Amino acid sequence: MKLIMVRHTSVDVTPGTCYGQSDVGLRESFPVEAAAVASRIARYAPDRVYTSPLSRCVRLAEHCGYSNALRDARLMEINFGEWEMKRFDEITDPRINEWYDDFFNVRATGGESFADQQERVADFLDDLRDSGCRCVIVFAHGGTILQAMMLQGHATKENAFDMQPPYGGVIEMDI
Repeated sequence: MKLIMVRHTSVDVTPGTCYGQSDVGLRESFPVEAAAVASRIARYAPDRVYTSPLSRCVRLAEHCGYSNALRDARLMEINFGEWEMKRFDEITDPRINEWYDDFFNVRATGGESFADQQERVADFLDDLRDSGCRCVIVFAHGGTILQAMMLQGHATKENAFDMQPPYGGVIEMDI
């Protein structure tokens, strides 16, 4: 199966802000960015289209002609709990240092770990494999796409953040 993962366009959030599952707005450049994404994915003929239920993904899916994309909460970005909408350098929670030391296994206070998110994404991919689809487009988040890449052997925990697609990036992989 061909899996096309599309990262949402750039967000209207101060750089360095931990926004995770917060439903944040998009930059004014959305129409231009979205048109570029639509152009890049126009060649695909998906059997199904999925999107994270967060508006930054739904809006891009709709712009690309997929207003009926199936919303799936397993595609959401990592939940940063109490750290959501705080700048990373302003988080005073002492657990932030534990998280920096082991972001994969340590949960954000009141949130989840990257391992938790990976479990959600793995469950979604397992369902895709059983779907009989030949081509699927997924509108999602940087973290979600990284998880899929790691699960498919295209990235590791050590290099994942170097592999993260840019806003509006399109990643194609076979699963």
